[in-house]
Amino acid sequence: MIPKVVPPLPRQSSHARNLPWRTAFSWISSGWRDLWSNPTPSLAYGFGVFLLSALVVWCLFRLDFDYALLPALSGFMVLGPLIASGLYEKSRRLEVGDTTRFAGMLLVRPRSARAGFMMGVLLLGLFLLWMRAAVLIYALFFGMVAFPGIMEILPMLFLTPTGWSLLMVGCIVGALFAAFAFAISAFAFPMLLTERTDAMSALGISMAMVWNNLSVMLAWGAIVVVLFAASILTFGLALIIIFPLLGHATWHSYREIRGREEVDHDDDRMFVRPA
Repeated sequence: MIPKVVPPLPRQSSHARNLPWRTAFSWISSGWRDLWSNPTPSLAYGFGVFLLSALVVWCLFRLDFDYALLPALSGFMVLGPLIASGLYEKSRRLEVGDTTRFAGMLLVRPRSARAGFMMGVLLLGLFLLWMRAAVLIYALFFGMVAFPGIMEILPMLFLTPTGWSLLMVGCIVGALFAAFAFAISAFAFPMLLTERTDAMSALGISMAMVWNNLSVMLAWGAIVVVLFAASILTFGLALIIIFPLLGHATWHSYREIRGREEVDHDDDRMFVRPA
């Protein structure tokens, strides 16, 4: 007689923390505290991000690439976690009672430096893919015609049925890109800063952490989108405060969901041993 196959008992993921969605606001509170603890480096960091954003927008108009402005603004959220590495470093040092200067935030030395470079390349490739997808979506709805200019395209987008269709499809496709980028990078860069790991493992663990804490991460993602929209409405000036705030808060989200035990035992992973 062949014995019956008994399904395995359900087992909770080691990445699940069962945090209520309101926990996302406590991360913002902790990030706000880190921001105003020795605020000069954080504000200088945010001002640098604002200047970099303004330079990119100026270059787009100067080189007649203004058709890429809208996807570039949304794609900024893809590269944001990479740019915020210095803010994670400041929050990490504040945990142990150290102070951080602006130079120390710029010259961060992650424990997994090579993997950090690989993750940066992956996110840059994802950003370029989204830019190409945005151009293709425009061509599908308006045809192979020259971009009329940012001031002419806005009435076409918001006052015509074709424009509404393009916005709907663009928002859906952009949301898929943003969700994937958020899942793979929400915790990957803080992980690379403190743990010995490789890029693909950090990517996969970040996705697992997001998926197994979905309610609080959806709330966190909504906060990020609202604050980023506020930055756009202020022509980027709000980034001086909002970007450091989100960077510091991201560190606290990583600490609470990742836990310290995983970090303390990262030397046990096979991929850090020589072959």
